[in-house]
Amino acid sequence: MRPIRVLIVDDHTLFAEALAARLGREPDLVILPIASDARRALALTATERPQVVVLDMTLGAESGLDVLDRLRESEPDVRVVVLTAMSELDVLVQAVRRGAVGWLSKTESAELVARVIRSAARKGGWIPPELLGEVLRRLTADGDEERLPELTPREREVLQCMVDGLGRAEIAERLGLSANTVRTHTQNLLAKLGMHSALEAITLAMRAGMRPRD
Repeated sequence: MRPIRVLIVDDHTLFAEALAARLGREPDLVILPIASDARRALALTATERPQVVVLDMTLGAESGLDVLDRLRESEPDVRVVVLTAMSELDVLVQAVRRGAVGWLSKTESAELVARVIRSAARKGGWIPPELLGEVLRRLTADGDEERLPELTPREREVLQCMVDGLGRAEIAERLGLSANTVRTHTQNLLAKLGMHSALEAITLAMRAGMRPRD
């Protein structure tokens, strides 16, 4: 199995170094140089090609939400797991809206962090179970089922594949498209639905009646 390349973005040097050392003992994780600010995070993401970014929400005067926005624009395939001391539910929901696939408290064990990183790399995600229901409620609170008819037939096919749990390469194979074409359809449907992440789009689609196919 190919090792998972992981970039830690955190301005708390001692914490970041301790986490990097601990995760570096996992045989399937490759820990890249630590980024302490947004500029270095974006530069290292471009040059080191991490599969998973472990991102703090506070980076000095900068916000992790801004980093999420910029990563979504420049490196949309990178999976972002938030690891933070913040506990505000509104920030968690905003992070998911901006593309984060995981949310962990800094008090969690390194073992759980490693498991969530592996899940994220496999196109999965993780939100604390006790918060998941409220997060989904907030994500769907402003949903409008009538927005789905705005999609083209191909965009609806791509969205159905997303609901089915397929990644971009799997969608391309199922629909006989190139990965770049799938990426374009995905970006277009997210824009039409007013969504920033696949999780939001899937939640809206299921609220509108779409269900995973066997």
